[in-house]
Formats: sequence, C-alpha cells, structure tokens
Amino acid sequence: MGYCIGFAGKGGTGKTTIAGFLVRYLVEKGKTPVLAVDADANTNLNEVLGLELETTLSDAREEMKEKAPSLGMTKDIFIEMKINEALAESKGFDLIAMGKPEGPGCYCAANALLTEFLQKLVRNYPYVVIDNEAGMEHISRLRARDMDMLILVSDPTIRGVQAASRISELAKKLNFGIKDYYLILNRVKKKENQDTLLEEIKKAKLNLVGMITEDPLIQEFDIQGKPLIQLPEDSSALREAYAIFDEVIK
Repeated sequence: MGYCIGFAGKGGTGKTTIAGFLVRYLVEKGKTPVLAVDADANTNLNEVLGLELETTLSDAREEMKEKAPSLGMTKDIFIEMKINEALAESKGFDLIAMGKPEGPGCYCAANALLTEFLQKLVRNYPYVVIDNEAGMEHISRLRARDMDMLILVSDPTIRGVQAASRISELAKKLNFGIKDYYLILNRVKKKENQDTLLEEIKKAKLNLVGMITEDPLIQEFDIQGKPLIQLPEDSSALREAYAIFDEVIK
C-alpha cells in the first residue's frame, strides 16, 4: 500500500478543503497517481476536486445485498466491476467515495469483498488521501490501521481542539499504528488572540504543525460553485497549506 494520509476533525472545520489541497499539492509535486478517498457519508470531496461521481461503494454494497441471488455473475466479479465503475479519474489523481453508512441487516459478505478489492486497488497508488467522517467514528473500509499519518483539522475554537484531541486519543487507544499525528488550525482570523487556544493545544499534547488563515477567495469560490482545487496560486489559504505540507510530506 502507498503512503496513506488521513484527515479528521469535527464537522465544519474545512478538513475536506484541506484534503483537496493536499491532493493538488501531491499532483504538482509529481507524486502521482494519487488516490483520493471520500470516507465521509456527506460526500463532497468530489466537489472540492471538481469531479462528477457516478456511484459510490455503498451503492455497490446495497445492490449486492439486494440482488445477490440474481446477479448473473460471481459476487467477487460484481464487486470488482462496481469498484471500477465508482472510480472517478482525473489528471494525476483518481477519486473513490465510500458513500452512506450501512442500513439494517447483514453486510458481512459485501464488506469483506469491498475490503479485499480496495486493498488491491490502493497498491497502485504511491499516495492515498482519505477524508474521514467528522468525528472519525467510521474510518472507512481502508481501515485506519493502514494510515501512516493522521492530520487533525480544527477551527480556532476550544471545542474544535477538544474534538481533535478526542479523535487522537481514540486512534491511539485502538492501536491503529498511525505513525504521525499533526494538528492544523484552519480559518484563523489574522488579528485573533490565540493564547488561550494554544494553551489548550499544549494541554492536549497535540502537535500543531501550522495555521491557515481565513481566505475570502474560498467563500467566493463556494458561492459561485467553483471547485476549490482551482484556487489561484496567490490564495493565502493555499499558500499556507502548501507550507505545512512541505513540513510533513517527505
């Protein structure tokens, strides 16, 4: 498996945007192809990356569960076909979305096959970027224990930092084997006093690697429905994110 970087944090911190920035960064650095994985049930990494999604892996799981007796093919061939259908391709990177959580009933067979074929898929990529659900209760079928780095994203609030701390503690308690943990403070106002926040980060023993200030260009792009991966190079948020990536991506 390639080098795997996961993003996590409470909802509304901008972790999906920063995950998209990392995909762009890796492509521009020639570390391709990159596999982007949207493991958030509220699928929107594709919007940041400017890609259309035809289907998700949850669709394949539901279809297999409902139609298994009448598939007309073996289950493993069916799941492999559906994974290929769910893979959205772009220049330098591909995207796959996990989709919605499981419904009622047993999904054991479908999940086992999804895990098997996803593990085969990711071997084709030197870098994998995973945008996890807010809170990280569900890590995705790629399994958190396969992550090399976890980047926690918080807004400049005590609540956001505490959520990041809980996620970090959970991952360590479950012994996922993640090698590196980093914290990014996002949407920071330039004149904001950060002393109380920095004290909370220190108390939580989080490794703050950098801050990204509020960027009006992001709001402008969101209003116009433009993919954030297309932000111009003079975007302050993009520049600050790249400076952080220069520190943590070797």
